[in-house]
Amino acid sequence: MGQGETFDDLVGLFRRYVRQETVEPLRSLGRYILFGAAGSVLVGVGMVLLAVGALRGLQVWGELDGRWSWVPYLVAALPLALAGVRAASLIGKSGRSHG
Repeated sequence: MGQGETFDDLVGLFRRYVRQETVEPLRSLGRYILFGAAGSVLVGVGMVLLAVGALRGLQVWGELDGRWSWVPYLVAALPLALAGVRAASLIGKSGRSHG
């Protein structure tokens, strides 16, 4: 085994090590971020659709007419606002469990 082969083996070993320790974890991190972003968008859309459904269901109910016509809007908007406040409160926290 000559010095050239040893050097080539060392370079190959170094490349495999760098790929193993940097590129592969970044790929898995990218997938993690992609699925997390897609999931959060789907949850957000689902919450809005549920709120619109609740709003429409309460508007059809005849008891909330006239002076009480604002109640369905409050019932639909309040859970969305609370979810937004909860999400905003979790943004700055890192290294803690969010349970």
